Amino acid sequence: MTDQPLPDIRPDVPHGARIWNYWLGGKDNYAADREIGDAVSSVFPEIVDMAFKSRQFLIRAVRHLAGEAGIRQFLDVGTGLPTMQNTHEVAQSVAPEAKIVYVDNDPLVLAHARALLVNTTPEGVTQYIDADYHQPDRIIEQAREILDFSRPIAVMFMGVFGYVPDYDEARSIISRVIDTTPSGSYLALWDGTSTSEAVVRGARAQAELGSPYQLRTVEEIRGWFAGTEPIEPGIVPLTQWRPENVEVGRTEHIDAYCGVGRKP
Repeated sequence: MTDQPLPDIRPDVPHGARIWNYWLGGKDNYAADREIGDAVSSVFPEIVDMAFKSRQFLIRAVRHLAGEAGIRQFLDVGTGLPTMQNTHEVAQSVAPEAKIVYVDNDPLVLAHARALLVNTTPEGVTQYIDADYHQPDRIIEQAREILDFSRPIAVMFMGVFGYVPDYDEARSIISRVIDTTPSGSYLALWDGTSTSEAVVRGARAQAELGSPYQLRTVEEIRGWFAGTEPIEPGIVPLTQWRPENVEVGRTEHIDAYCGVGRKP
């Protein structure tokens, strides 16, 4: 939880959360992260746009879940470094009483979470679990101390499974968490897809520098939603999930797919 001691930060070891922070224009990254970020963007410049578009999907999804879907509990696994409009800020702006549990295991993320991931409303709850998404049982155990698992929960995995090489392991992590939630809960996720030569080159450059990211097929991402009922518009590119203020037919394609599924 948030009162755990802070482990040593390793600036010489690249980390996905800090690389992503660099692409988003943040300052919470180190030379090792920037080296990989520059190498990937040199062969796949669209990665920077993907970073922003993924955040916009998160905002739209959380706004829908807290609003129209009536969800009041969120479990954001692999949250990354705090940036613009974090999950708790979006959820509590719609539902002031919303409870949000963030999960990550990067010590720099933990340091910033302690300072920045705090309630925006007096009636809300915002907490942080220092855990790895490879440890779903640990996540569930600690989340139960904060969230009511007899009531619906929105479980979020935003761009984290590219760092899980084995597809079935990622599917197991998702199912082990979702299986503990009741009917009416939701799964929201996105991940990078091998839908262009450019994105494949970018992933190859990232791997060659020691931070491999496993792209998925669209069908594989659809498979992660097994056991849920994807809401409209289904499993689609980031920019096509309920876009706002965009003319029909003018939303550009992006090499990352997303969706929100309801547990029956």
